[in-house]
Amino acid sequence: MYDEIVQSLRQYIDEEKVVILPRFFKTGEGEYGEGDRFLGVAVPHIRLVAKGYVHASMEVVEKLLYSEWHECRMCALVILMAQYRKAKDEGKERIFDFYLTHTNRINNWDLVDVSAPHIVGEHLYPREDRTLLYRLAESPSLWERRIAIVSTLAFIRKGDLSDAFALADKLVYSTHDLMQKAVGWMLREMGKRDIGLLRIFLDKHASTMPRTMLRYAIEKMDAYEQREWRERIRK
Repeated sequence: MYDEIVQSLRQYIDEEKVVILPRFFKTGEGEYGEGDRFLGVAVPHIRLVAKGYVHASMEVVEKLLYSEWHECRMCALVILMAQYRKAKDEGKERIFDFYLTHTNRINNWDLVDVSAPHIVGEHLYPREDRTLLYRLAESPSLWERRIAIVSTLAFIRKGDLSDAFALADKLVYSTHDLMQKAVGWMLREMGKRDIGLLRIFLDKHASTMPRTMLRYAIEKMDAYEQREWRERIRK
């Protein structure tokens, strides 16, 4: 089945994307996606292929995750998400554990963003113990740190903002721009639900937090308030 899935993906190769995607995902020497390889397949086509293989075994999914091709890893995660949605309690636990043991293969921002809220976030939402997210937030792995904060999107969408706030507070001085963008994104989403809580966070951090993070966090505010927060960072 693995070979069949790869062949199905290859049917959608776009030669223009073969050139564009490695640049977009920073695959050059010393960049965050160094060494990643792209077939040149758009995400809607990856999702279309994955839809036909939602019953793939864990062995096949794992083989896809260990592919050199980015689109194969994305396909694996889309399949895994579909399986998680349909699984019962024991099956959900197994998929959750599988995901966490393969974070080294969830190794670019789009792979994290498409999957973390729907597997890690959804799994932890009904549980009181969310200490896993705080352990991931301290990981030396950029991708595990991003999984930690982006997973809270599942909580935010349900109106539970406490962990997003706490993890943003923990990660507010991240130096990598991918973390600054992720934290800013979660702050922005949090602000859509509770602008007062976002303002509390900004009152504490706006003058010292990275500019990129602030820009993402205030993106949905009106122009006047955005300018006020930007002025804080200049002082």
